Amino acid sequence: MSEPLASSEEHDEPQLYEIRLKGHLDDRWAEWFDGLTITLEEDGDTLLTGPVIDQAALHGLLKKVRDIGLPLVSVSPLEPGQADQSDVK
Repeated sequence: MSEPLASSEEHDEPQLYEIRLKGHLDDRWAEWFDGLTITLEEDGDTLLTGPVIDQAALHGLLKKVRDIGLPLVSVSPLEPGQADQSDVK
């Protein structure tokens, strides 16, 4: 038997994600990734961190990442409060 679908109550709030890219984005991309925090790491990576409303929105963000041409390193869901603990530069 298949698993029952999760209730809609569990999906009312956006999920926080951290998307790590190899290379630095400059300031002109901030508007394109509206709603996400862009953090430039010392190791040359860029972190895009913030709420994503659903899987369709996540796929849309990943298409934008593809379109700018920077290599995707990772996509990680974050627990609430975990984004606040990251080392913001």
